[in-house]
This record gives sequence, structure tokens and C-alpha cells, in this order.
Amino acid sequence: MNDLLQFLTLQDANVRYVVLGVMLLSATSSVVGCFALLRKRSLVGDAVAHAVLPGICLSFIIADSKEPWVLLIGAFITGWLSIYLIDFISSKSKLKPDTAVAIVLSVFFGAGVMLLSHIQHQGSASQSGLDKFLFGKAASLVSTDLITFASVAVFLLIVVALFYKEFKLISFDIKYAKTIGYPVKFIELLLSSLTVLAVIIGIQAVGVVLMAAILITPAAAARTWTDKLGMMILVSCIIAALSSLLGTYVSFVAPAMPTGPWIVLIMSLLAFISFLIAPKKGILSKYIKQVKNRNKIKEENVLKMLFHLGERENDFFKPRTISEMMTMNDVPENLSKVLGGLKRHGYIEKQGDTYTLTVEGKTKGQRMVRIHRLWEAYLSEHLQIPADHVHFNAEAVEHVITHEIEADLVKSLTNPNLDPHESEIPK
Repeated sequence: MNDLLQFLTLQDANVRYVVLGVMLLSATSSVVGCFALLRKRSLVGDAVAHAVLPGICLSFIIADSKEPWVLLIGAFITGWLSIYLIDFISSKSKLKPDTAVAIVLSVFFGAGVMLLSHIQHQGSASQSGLDKFLFGKAASLVSTDLITFASVAVFLLIVVALFYKEFKLISFDIKYAKTIGYPVKFIELLLSSLTVLAVIIGIQAVGVVLMAAILITPAAAARTWTDKLGMMILVSCIIAALSSLLGTYVSFVAPAMPTGPWIVLIMSLLAFISFLIAPKKGILSKYIKQVKNRNKIKEENVLKMLFHLGERENDFFKPRTISEMMTMNDVPENLSKVLGGLKRHGYIEKQGDTYTLTVEGKTKGQRMVRIHRLWEAYLSEHLQIPADHVHFNAEAVEHVITHEIEADLVKSLTNPNLDPHESEIPK
């Protein structure tokens, strides 16, 4: 921790340029990545990242210069051309979009590697460092690079802010945008251009090969934390900036460690943690919810079973033993554990080796039986399903029927008294 604080307070200008530059580049790229993810065009970003390489090489060959603005122009042209070709191939042929992406990515990247090899074999001294676009050159960012790419990043963010509503609409419902007269073609063209710009400035941090991670990983991680686009963009920027800071720090304390790959590794780790522990969409959250639902179903089945016993003997509050319950159908596994849960919730009381329904437990069990029989009656009367085929369907549905659906069933069936098996439907 002390080393990290020392790193953050360094007075070395070059280190500051690298840290600020990489954080800015990755955070800006992640903003556009949010829209790419929501539009299900994540692989397009990877294709663009590989497609800018021939543009960089051609710009260098033509201008014989490594000035950032010169390379940006060539990269933008080939990057934008790759998006056009992907859309053209997928719309004018029977090939799927992912196939079009694979074709374009392979062709452009192959052309880029060929041009890069040609440049390196020319023996020109000015080509030194050009190959770092493959894996990034974050550690060699200088003030002029920072100014150039910061200008592009600011422009990109301003455009996103100005067209935020339009980008949001076509990301979630492009058909509705067309219906209300939005210039969808122009908005898509603008968003595609921003994607190319984001890739161009992002490859300075991690290079062509790992750019897709910078573009999509923070957005994918942020998506697990929120359903609001504005918050998703903010969380995505935080994840990207934090990953860049920590990746640069690792490269600083261990000079042999490359900056770009470490940024991607830390970003992937943060994404994995997000996938695991996010409160609503995380793996653990979903698992806990599934366990709770399974336990809820088991408890409701036991309450229903105890109600059936009381209904059969006309005594709902008679103490029952586990052995007596085991004679019923559909007894859940770990019955003792389920009974313990019902006791904690106040649905049953335990006295020695016997269990007795409370008033709340009897009410809950009665409602489960009522819903079950109402659904059986609905299937039999409205869908003409034979009476001997409705039980298992009702077993599955009874646990998810709300009070509103229950009221609709009663209204549809005109308040029935008996189910298809001639059993009374509790009121």
C-alpha cells in the first residue's frame, strides 16, 4: 500500500504522462464499449482494432512520419472501412454477422502484419517502435502523445454527451427509433465512427491484439451492477481507470512486466469479481436466489401437505409426526430441515416429536391448495385438458401465481367451488 501511495505521488513527469494517458485512453474507450455491448456488436470492436493496423502502416509509408495525427488518419480510414465491410457483407449476403467479422478481421490484420513486415525490412530508422502498436506502448507515452489523444478523447466524450439520448434509443430499441423518425442511419454512422476513434486511442494502451478487452470488458462488468445506462457508463469508466492505474503500477514496480497485458489482466479480474458478487446479476446472487426459491417451494409443499391432512381429518391443528407426514405423496427431501425452516417463519410449532400448524401456517397452506385447484379448474375448463393431466402442471405453477392472477382466475371461472377432481376449492 505504501508503494502504491509513493507511486501516486511521484514527481516524475514521464510517469505522470503514462498514468494519466493510460487511464484516459481506457476510460474513454469503455464509454463507447457500453453502446457496442448493448447493441450486441462486441466483436465489431475487435475487428476494428485489428483493422486499424494496416491504416497505421499505410500512413507511415505515405508520410514517412510517426506523428500521432498522421497515424490517426490512416487508422480511422481503415477502421471505419472495416465496419462498412462488415455491415455490407452481412446485409448483402447470406453470411451471418459473426462470419463477416471473422473475414474482415482476418483480412485486415493479415494485411497489416504484411505491411508492418515490409516496413521493418526497409531498414528505415524512423520505423522504430511502430511494431509496438501490436501489443501497446503505454510505457512510452510522452506529453505530445497525451495532448493528441486527450484531444480526441475529449471530442469523443462531447459527442457522446450531445447524442446520448439518440445513442441510448438505438441501443435499446432501434425499430422504435425508426418509427418515430429518428435519422437512424446517421446516428449509427456517428456511433460507428466513435467506435473507431475509441479503438484508435485505446490501442496506445494495450495494442491491437488486446483492444477488444479494453472496449468490452469494463462494459460487461458494469452491466452486472446496474440496469441504468448512465450508471453503467460511470461504473465502466471507474473499472477501466482503476485497472489502468493498477496495471501501470505493476509495470512501474516490476519494469520487466508489460503495461498493456497487466491492465487487461486486472480488468478481467475485476470483471470476474463483478460476475461473481454483483448484487442482482452475479453468480452468487443468482445461486442464493435459486436456493431460496427451492426452499420456498419445499416449505409451501409441506404446508399444503399438512393442510391436506387436516382437510382429510377435519382437524387442521392436530399435532403431526414425521412418520405420519411421510405417508403422504410428494414428501420433499430433508423433511426435518424444511420443518425447521417453517418453524423459524412461524408457520408451525414443534412440541416434542410432533409439529402443529399455526394460524398463519394454516392460512398459507390453504392458499396453496386453493391456487392449485383453481389452476386445475382453469386448465380443464378453458384448455380442455383432461382432469388426470392437470395435476403436475398445477404443481409447477402454484408457487408463482400472484394475488392478481388468482383474482383473474376466480373471475374467469365465475368463482368455482370444485376442481376437476370434485375436491372443494378453499375460500
